[in-house]
Amino acid sequence: MRRLEASRRYQVVAALALFAGGGFARAQSPAAATPCSAAQYRQFDFWLGEWEVDAPGSPPSKSRISPIFGACGIREEYSANSGNFLGTSLSTYDAARKIWRQAWVDNKGGTQVLEGGMRGGAMVLEGRKPRAQGGEQVSRLTWTANADGTVRQHWEVSTDDGKTWTTAFDGHYRHTATKGAIAKP
Repeated sequence: MRRLEASRRYQVVAALALFAGGGFARAQSPAAATPCSAAQYRQFDFWLGEWEVDAPGSPPSKSRISPIFGACGIREEYSANSGNFLGTSLSTYDAARKIWRQAWVDNKGGTQVLEGGMRGGAMVLEGRKPRAQGGEQVSRLTWTANADGTVRQHWEVSTDDGKTWTTAFDGHYRHTATKGAIAKP
């Protein structure tokens, strides 16, 4: 158990370092005339907004996705089960590595660091972390913008290095009545 707690602490510290010394700090360099203006920074904009999230077997939840730091990053604020489960993620495009990076943390001690980018019209981010039972869990999250304005977030996990996958979450995001409250950059 101590090893798992140490691993979680490491992931949180790594996630904070990821954004303190990684994407955001570099993206806002004074040398850049217009930071974060490249088209790659807009690839995840389809996820911006205030959403109701429905997933089979889960109570309805809410998610607010907003641009931060001059649209150099995206912050997610997630709330489920009447506020008993809360989480947040920070996402940014890392221009030096040409990838998207995301760090997640929640009030149950969950953490996840993901990397990836656009594949076939969807944002696909993947990450690895140790399992309490030993071995490693691979997570793959795919966000797909649908023609009707909704977004699907499909989270799959694998414990055999990607040979087989199990759905951990299959959320469908619908804009709330406050659509437009979060301005797109």
